[in-house]
Amino acid sequence: MPLSLLARTSGLPIARPSTRTFSTTTAPQNWLIPKAGDCGPKTRKGKPRMPTGGSTRGTTVIWGDYGLRMKDHDRRVSAAQLKNGEDTIRKRLRGLKFRLYMRISANIPVYSSGNEVGHATRINDMVVARLFRLEGANIWVCSNRQTRMGKGKGSFDYWASRVAVSKIIFELKGDLHEKVAREAFRLAANKMPGLYEFVKRGDPPVMGITKLDGVTAEELKRPRRKLPPPLGQASTDALPAAIATAS
Repeated sequence: MPLSLLARTSGLPIARPSTRTFSTTTAPQNWLIPKAGDCGPKTRKGKPRMPTGGSTRGTTVIWGDYGLRMKDHDRRVSAAQLKNGEDTIRKRLRGLKFRLYMRISANIPVYSSGNEVGHATRINDMVVARLFRLEGANIWVCSNRQTRMGKGKGSFDYWASRVAVSKIIFELKGDLHEKVAREAFRLAANKMPGLYEFVKRGDPPVMGITKLDGVTAEELKRPRRKLPPPLGQASTDALPAAIATAS
């Protein structure tokens, strides 16, 4: 049975393949879902990456001229929230020549069970959670309002991304004034959770929450206080004083 006829009879949305018939080019990838398109085996919730080893990767503008960077702390941002930010930027810059770069990808599956349904809208006695728009088809997950807790990890809810602190999310490049780009990023930051800051190409990188402006990475890795000598070894400064008192 053809896929189109199966979709009409069953009423279920079917994702279109990534390759197009009689075409030498592939369809553009959606940055809000993984390339594979499926959840795979259920994984743990996990935590955002914390660069404790002194890494500054992903904290500077690389491709564009302006960027939007996470400021307060790490968090998990859903694909719907990232899509709202992208749509806000494109709507503000409509009619201008620009290119928008996305530095992150929503590749973390989030599962929910019982009363843990996120991004939900209550309709009568049902909780309907809208996930995302996949190739022109709306995907919905329904759960009863009085579902008891337990009974396993739960079913797939939505895609999300683990955003570390001081991570660049969006970059802009084009014939734009700085004030216009700053206004577009301000509107997008209001649509997403957390605090963000506007950065430009050439701004210093960030290690954790400390900007490397006038301070080097080696100075931050250096211990804050002078470490005591190892056990069994006397300090060299105390030896002359001990000899003088003995004589």
